[in-house]
Amino acid sequence: MSNDQQIKDMVKQKYSEIALQDKADNQASCCGSGCCSTEVYNIMSDDYSALEGYHADADLGLGCGLPTQFAQIKKGDTVIDLGSGAGNDCFIARHETGETGKVIGIDFTPAMIERARTNAAIRGFNNVEFRQGDIENMPVSANVADVVVSNCVLNLVPNKDAVIKEIYRVLKPGGHFSISDIVLEGDLPPAIQEAAEMYAGCVSGAIQQQAYLGLIRDNGFANVTVQKEKAIIIPDDILSGYLSADEIKDFRNGQTGIYSITVYAEKPSAEAPCCAPGCCN
Repeated sequence: MSNDQQIKDMVKQKYSEIALQDKADNQASCCGSGCCSTEVYNIMSDDYSALEGYHADADLGLGCGLPTQFAQIKKGDTVIDLGSGAGNDCFIARHETGETGKVIGIDFTPAMIERARTNAAIRGFNNVEFRQGDIENMPVSANVADVVVSNCVLNLVPNKDAVIKEIYRVLKPGGHFSISDIVLEGDLPPAIQEAAEMYAGCVSGAIQQQAYLGLIRDNGFANVTVQKEKAIIIPDDILSGYLSADEIKDFRNGQTGIYSITVYAEKPSAEAPCCAPGCCN
C-alpha cells in the first residue's frame, strides 16, 4: 500500500460499494473488485441476532466481534460508535442507553451515512445521529462520551495512534471503550500485505497485538483488558488469489496468527497526583 490518503480513498470506495448493495447480495455472491474483502468480512463477523436492539437491515456483516455486548452501556449514557456503517452497533447501543441517552455514529463514507440515517428515520430514533467524518479527527467535542465502541475499523486507519488519541479526547474522565479489531501474531506474506482488497478486508492493515495494546497504554488508558479473542481462519479460496498452493501450505504451517480481539480500557477519572519531588518539572 502507498500513502495514507490513497489508503483512505481505497477504503472509502470499497465501503461505498458495500453500502449500496444489499446484505444478502454481499453474503451470497462475489461479483466485484471488492469481492474478496466482503468474503473476509463474512468469515470474521459474529452473530448479532440474539442482542436486544438488533435490526437485520442495519447489519451488513462487516464486523469482527460484538463490542456492544461487552461495552457496559448504562441508561442515559452518551455513546460514540466509530465506523458506524449502516447503524447496527448504534441501534444496539441505543437499546442499552435508552430514551434518555444519546448515540453518535461516525463514518467517513457518505453512502454509509445516508443508509444509516435512513435506517434511523424509519424507526423514529431521534436520539441517534450520524456524522460524516474521519475518526483520526472526530467531529465531536472533547469529554462528551461515556462509552466509545467500534467494530473492525481501527485496522483500516493508517494512523492508529491518532485514533486512540481522539478516543481519549472525546471520552469523559472515567469513561471507557470496548473495541473489536483484527490484530496479528507474526508476519503476513508480502503478497497479502500489499493487496488492496486484503487491506479493505481488515487483514493487511492489522498490526501486532502487543503493539496495538501498547498504543492504548501509551496514550494514558488504564485497566486495558482483552475481553474476547478468537482466531480468524481465511479460507483457501480467498488466499489462492494471492498465494500459490505451496505458499498457502507454508502460511498454514507457519507462526502467523490472525485474531479478532475485543479490548476494554478506561480513561482515568482524574490526573494522577504529583507526589515525588520534582515530578512536575
